[in-house]
Amino acid sequence: MDAPVTVLDRLLEISDLFQRDLAREFAGSSLTPARTRVLWDLVHAGPSTQHALATRLEVSPRNVTGLVDALEASGYVRREPHPGDRRAVLVSLTPSAAELMHAMQRDHAELSDVLLGAVAPSDREAFLRGVGAVADRLRDLVEAAEAGRTAARAGVER
Repeated sequence: MDAPVTVLDRLLEISDLFQRDLAREFAGSSLTPARTRVLWDLVHAGPSTQHALATRLEVSPRNVTGLVDALEASGYVRREPHPGDRRAVLVSLTPSAAELMHAMQRDHAELSDVLLGAVAPSDREAFLRGVGAVADRLRDLVEAAEAGRTAARAGVER
């Protein structure tokens, strides 16, 4: 007997398909999902310190250092002295990386239109509200679980 397909099953399938598409897109390049995430953050936030990147990406400073080192070696980012803090450096996109990321944004917009085209025009508004509501609920659940884990760790450390 086959179990019914749940909303979570479909969301996991979509997540897997996006990961496969991303892997295909960057096959043969030095970009990985983690490195692409750094570039995506920089295109939205602008030049940033590694500490700010680590905070926004919710990874360790050591992890960001490795990612930035690899991106710099591949010509995607550059490090420059911070104008207001001589101890810090700013990480910014190179012109070719900025061009790549703008092309990626265009590709995302086109793919979004193609995917939304699978939904009947009369259903699109409800679909978008539903996707937003599911994302909001999942974010709330994840944040609550993280807060509970942090509180439990704090209780153990006492």
